[in-house]
Amino acid sequence: MQKHRRRNTPAFTILAYFTLVAGVFLFCIGLYNADMELNEKGYYIAVMLLVAVGSILTQKVVRDNAEDDDIIADQDIQLKLKLDSTKKENL
Repeated sequence: MQKHRRRNTPAFTILAYFTLVAGVFLFCIGLYNADMELNEKGYYIAVMLLVAVGSILTQKVVRDNAEDDDIIADQDIQLKLKLDSTKKENL
């Protein structure tokens, strides 16, 4: 059995979190300096949060579906091999 290996290096993980924090920080600075009313700024913050959650969920669904396809393919191969071996034993 193969040992499970992390998909991403710690450096890549740190970089991903850093870019998320930096993007949110810079967006907030831009909103603070913008000449808009408070309700307009709230709208832009809500849209930014919705886009962030949507992109995270989409990424997770795509990754999980790809993993599931691999698992199902492996199970199909194992089932086919098992059926072939039982056919040979019955003959």
